[in-house]
Amino acid sequence: MSSKTTQRIVIVGGVAAGASAATRARRIDPNAEITILEKGPAVSFANCGLPYHLGGEIPDRNKLLVATAELFWNRFRIYVRTNEEVISIDTEAKVLTVKDSVDPTRTFTQVAYDKLILAMGAEPVLPPFAQARSSNVFQLWTLPDMDGILERIKQTKVARALVVGAGFVGIEVVEQLHRIGIQVDLVERSPRVLNRLDPIFANMACNALRKESIHPMTGQSVLEFKREGDKVVAAVLSGGKTLATDLVILGVGVRPRTKLAVEAGLTLGDSGGLLVNEFMQTSDPSIYAAGDLVEYTHQITGSKTLNPLAGPANRSGRIAGEHAASGKSQPMGGVLGTSIVRVFETTVGMTGLNEKYLDEHKIPYRTAIIQATHHASYFPGASNMQLKVLYEAPSGRILGAQAVGGDGVDKRIDVLATAMTLGGTVYDLARIDLAYAPPYGSAKDPIHMIAFTAINDLQGHPRLLTPDAQLEGFQVVDVRTAKERSELPLPNAVPIAIDDLPRDCNQLDPTRPTVVVCHSGKRAHIGACRLQASGFSQVFNLTGGMSVRSQIPKQ
Repeated sequence: MSSKTTQRIVIVGGVAAGASAATRARRIDPNAEITILEKGPAVSFANCGLPYHLGGEIPDRNKLLVATAELFWNRFRIYVRTNEEVISIDTEAKVLTVKDSVDPTRTFTQVAYDKLILAMGAEPVLPPFAQARSSNVFQLWTLPDMDGILERIKQTKVARALVVGAGFVGIEVVEQLHRIGIQVDLVERSPRVLNRLDPIFANMACNALRKESIHPMTGQSVLEFKREGDKVVAAVLSGGKTLATDLVILGVGVRPRTKLAVEAGLTLGDSGGLLVNEFMQTSDPSIYAAGDLVEYTHQITGSKTLNPLAGPANRSGRIAGEHAASGKSQPMGGVLGTSIVRVFETTVGMTGLNEKYLDEHKIPYRTAIIQATHHASYFPGASNMQLKVLYEAPSGRILGAQAVGGDGVDKRIDVLATAMTLGGTVYDLARIDLAYAPPYGSAKDPIHMIAFTAINDLQGHPRLLTPDAQLEGFQVVDVRTAKERSELPLPNAVPIAIDDLPRDCNQLDPTRPTVVVCHSGKRAHIGACRLQASGFSQVFNLTGGMSVRSQIPKQ
């Protein structure tokens, strides 16, 4: 194409990926004709903020409008056409057929493109039991969804609500409905809330809900709704229970919006998302795709995966926009699924792979867990966290991480995600130079402590056992105080307080496999090192200690 020719870049979909693609394309090519076609009424809104407006934590609805059509034109000279839905793509003629998504009587229009960027995102799954239209059953995905829920709460007496699905959106909705005084039931088909978490850490998140008198019903499905007229009044669960309700909000997952792309002959990947290369080009090099409808490459495994999160959507949109405008850009790179959610007073973060994935794919791994405060423990306001890292042996390459606690969880998960993106190991974590002052951190940050713990395991100083390890056959040495042992008993353990171990370790059999246990694993490490120095041949530390072992979900 001649440099004097004005190229036409058309983006289908706004919000995160589409808006990022459009503005990046403009910055790269100041002369391109750029148009965004958006099916909904708002071109760019903060869909991650929708739950927080429900509960009034974000009081001003207008704050959710990230950018308006007027702003796109005035600042970027980008055309925005809202309430316009693309219904077909003619890839040979490079023409889109567009209809009015509000007024079906309007004549269809044709929009030509030189480069096309698909950014339609994902759509919430509507489960079989909710197929019939009901006036008080909602999903929370768009501004009109949010407005409908608020109108329902305002116009009718909503004393009790049912949230189906305990993923990120479900948890956030539960928190916000509880905030405005609505009694909430939470049902989740999986065995645990926040299903990407490993069971023990998911149980910690569940306990944060229980503290607020919300008792998630996990491992249960909704079989059917009971209705009065067009309103759902109760839900029948697979466990046999019937829950009365005034309002239902569904958050059972999302799927990529690929119908338009498939009908145009574009190739899907094995994960179900649209296949793209590292520059977000589809199987048609004139057509790009970004955001929740594409499949990404996982940073650790190299496999293709869906990753419907706002961060990758924005980054992929930026790359698609730049490459569409100039024919070059940085590659997308991999994703880790780094995510975080607030569960009332508790923060839950995760990145990378979990135990379930590693076990299913027969990938060997080791586990280290620590308990630490987010800044110096002697400084007022120190907040406790549990931090877990999964890593490869013997290399120490970090495979995944999870954290549950108060302040500072986000910082540690972000550091771990950064290290993983750079191919880092626990040895690398141990030498990261982190900022320290008592109000902000510790001289030995939780990042350092988890690294030291993992390195000790890899080097056998001592090896770690997972919190849920079967202890039969081990000589179990409990180095906690008598008070701690009474609060969290450990049957069949030999009680020897840590300060008495040098004197009393001769009571133990040095030839037996021995595991040392304390509350968090810190004293157990000291005790295990003492036993190793005393000639014990097989010594282990129960990582995370009894504080974590006590969180094993009851069967």
